[in-house]
Amino acid sequence: MTEDTMVAALLREREGLVQRGLDDRVAQVDEQLRLRGHTPPAEEKAAPVEPVSRATPPKARRQRRPETT
Repeated sequence: MTEDTMVAALLREREGLVQRGLDDRVAQVDEQLRLRGHTPPAEEKAAPVEPVSRATPPKARRQRRPETT
């Protein structure tokens, strides 16, 4: 881990961008890391994120009871 908070933030941002497959943004973050004297991590390909299907549909919202005076 690093003591520099900006480098730490860039590394967290880079991890999220890699997971989402945004290679152009990863390259921009890598450039910022190099400018701050940090070597970017080795390029790793994340598995594509597959949508999660629900076994049961979501429940309907409950309505408020009418106010009585």
